[in-house]
Amino acid sequence: MTDARFGDDQLRAIQHLPARSGVVFRHYDLATQQRRILFAQVLRICRRRGHILLLAGDARTALRWHADGFHQRSHGHTGLLHSAPVHNAREIADVKRSRTDLLFLSPLFDTNSHPGARPLGPLMFLRLAKLAGPKRIIALGGMTRQSANMLGPRMIHGWAAIDAFRKKPA
Repeated sequence: MTDARFGDDQLRAIQHLPARSGVVFRHYDLATQQRRILFAQVLRICRRRGHILLLAGDARTALRWHADGFHQRSHGHTGLLHSAPVHNAREIADVKRSRTDLLFLSPLFDTNSHPGARPLGPLMFLRLAKLAGPKRIIALGGMTRQSANMLGPRMIHGWAAIDAFRKKPA
């Protein structure tokens, strides 16, 4: 996941993700032209590394910008990969009726990108993941490789992070 704290360290992190990873490009606050320029930079890296790139926003823009998919709680089908953020049972029920491919369930743990957000914790996370039924779950919020291993592949399809991939201060 990219965020407003994006910088050269996140560009390097994308280059060092395992092959065929995925990136969700956010940056809602940038002016459209700036956002598109930064998206194009990330797209070049993703294509070179074999990563999937999802644009946070509508499917139409994702198609125009040549993204592999879009990240938004919406209905409809475009043929693109469609992921959606979910945080509670109501949002999961709403998204289950759509043709969403992946659900980003968060925040599992405390996270720097949403300070003050109340984390679900492992038990509530697992309850909500079960409600999602056959939808693929991506764990998000304070995630690390260790916490993803704790959940295991039977419960999650994958995990996402921002700070876990940022360069740590020396």
